[in-house]
Amino acid sequence: MTRLVRRAPRARRAAATLAALLAATACGGSGGRGDSAGPDASYSVALTEPDHLTPGNTSSSYAIDVLSGLFDTLVVLDPKDGHPVMQAADSVTSPDQRNWTVRLRPGQTFHNGEKVTAQSFVDAWNAAAYGPNGWANNHYFATVEGYPALNPADGRTAPTAKTLSGLKTVDDLTFTVKLTAPFSPFPMTLSYTGFAPLPKAAFTDPRSFDVHPIGNGPFRMDGDWQHNQRITLRRYAGYKGPRPARAGGVEFRIYANKDTAWTDFQAGQVDLLPTIPPAHLPQARRLFGDRLRGTPGGTMDYLGFPVFDRRFADPRVRRAFSMAIDRKAIVDAVFNGAYQPMASLLAPGVPGYRKNACGEVCAYHPVRARQLLAQAGGFHGPLELWFSNADPSYEQWMTAVANQFRQNLGIDRITFRKVPASDYLSTLSGRKETGPYRHNWVMDYPSAQDYLEYMWGDGNRMGWRNRTFLDLLRQANAAPGPAAALPLYQRAEDIALAELPMAPLWNWTDYSASSGRLRGVTADPYTPFHLDRISVK
Repeated sequence: MTRLVRRAPRARRAAATLAALLAATACGGSGGRGDSAGPDASYSVALTEPDHLTPGNTSSSYAIDVLSGLFDTLVVLDPKDGHPVMQAADSVTSPDQRNWTVRLRPGQTFHNGEKVTAQSFVDAWNAAAYGPNGWANNHYFATVEGYPALNPADGRTAPTAKTLSGLKTVDDLTFTVKLTAPFSPFPMTLSYTGFAPLPKAAFTDPRSFDVHPIGNGPFRMDGDWQHNQRITLRRYAGYKGPRPARAGGVEFRIYANKDTAWTDFQAGQVDLLPTIPPAHLPQARRLFGDRLRGTPGGTMDYLGFPVFDRRFADPRVRRAFSMAIDRKAIVDAVFNGAYQPMASLLAPGVPGYRKNACGEVCAYHPVRARQLLAQAGGFHGPLELWFSNADPSYEQWMTAVANQFRQNLGIDRITFRKVPASDYLSTLSGRKETGPYRHNWVMDYPSAQDYLEYMWGDGNRMGWRNRTFLDLLRQANAAPGPAAALPLYQRAEDIALAELPMAPLWNWTDYSASSGRLRGVTADPYTPFHLDRISVK
């Protein structure tokens, strides 16, 4: 871990020189795109390599950063309270919260000129829901009637259908959705990029589409995705939606790690740094003033356990690992106190959040942890800890966790499995992990269901299943409103915390910074930054 300390006068002079350089950049730095300004100018954004750019086939936040400029979803979430606001949709209505009618805003086109129709959404949803396609967002469509026919329970039998029986096209601008049960949060889910529409080209040549997606948003692709290098967008002149782009383009520059991106940002080589490595926060606070933004968000880190591995099948083992972790010490040492230690599966600000829902199991009790592990028969064999290479802080906090496991649980043989960020989610989805792993969740919409169902429900990465938990989720989803649903979600959370297939660690505050050549840079708990609102001075 790198810790910033007070340095000698020579280092202070160097810092002053750097500050002067940054001030010069703020007055007219290029961000690596020349000295252009005005409505046709482009700006640059640091990015980690995504896994895919097909909306239905990625849940990566890095991909979503790009897709948010390329695609308009049916709704967006109001930054104040998270209620849905129409975007590609003109209306989303239901008489009973089970049968929904979606009507589109007229006049929308994809970037190739093809009209955006109701069928564009129906085809996209069916493709994501069809099990053999193996798309990452398949489970988001499990609430739509007909889903089991596309996804046989045994995972081996051939599907008996290719389309969801609950989706029907009424006319060019209208389609209906029949759910398996009433589901009051349904309109909020439609803000997620996994529900975006797709043109015909997405199905005729899926591989080409994934490197050159054709969306319906304010920006279009400018050339193909250059893997591990860049993704370039240009303003779409034919856009007729509610959020026209204020800049001429965006260049996403792909970095192998965030420390390198931080260095380039300081040197004026990139305009927007969406995530500042926590180790650099003290320096960022000194240098960037109001161009540094901290947004308390719904992002959470967890330690997941491969319950399908017999060594982690006993809940006492999982509780012991959780109680051996000193969350506050790690937050202070690795994240400079910027994050909040957690004892809940939900982030603060999500309706139903309880500050200490986990109780002592998520508190630091090293003696009790060792006793629990002994009662469960101990831990045998080497321990592997899994995480991606996207951010140096991942290895830093995993190193701290490993040291605490050695000290508090007596486990000596601990190694790291560091996986490329673009392969990490598929590794977990394929249940290839052989030990505890870093799991992160970025809130899609402010509902307990978004956390509990998508991470702990059917098909979860831990291999955990609890029938009572699933029944409570179904009851909560079908409740007539939030007041009736919250107690049911909380009871479900209590079950997950008691068995602890995944332990909560800490909640993020998202820190980002921008160069002085940008204006209109905004963030909220649901959108890290709004590409369309940013302009170049």
